[in-house]
Amino acid sequence: MNSMNKDMDITKNIRMIEWLKCELLAGVSSLFDLCFKGVKISQEAIIDVLANIIMVTYLAGKRLGVKYEDIDKKLESKLKLGIVEEHEAEKWFGDLSNLCQYIKNNR
Repeated sequence: MNSMNKDMDITKNIRMIEWLKCELLAGVSSLFDLCFKGVKISQEAIIDVLANIIMVTYLAGKRLGVKYEDIDKKLESKLKLGIVEEHEAEKWFGDLSNLCQYIKNNR
């Protein structure tokens, strides 16, 4: 690969990272907006926004040199730690255990 192609790849990667950052910010903003609207929102709109945030997060990780598997492993590690440390989401609702079980069952 010559120097010009390498520079183009670096430039494309930087542009993609910047675009993904904007997409992530837009997704979080959309989620906040949907929550603000309250009962008028549809489940489908929430699902769409959350799925996009998750997708963009994985893609940003890849562009930053992180493997999808490493993100998954870190997520599982954080879930287990949250369970042990009795994070409020776990203590009050059992959400971390439920998510951990969901991930295990769907691999």
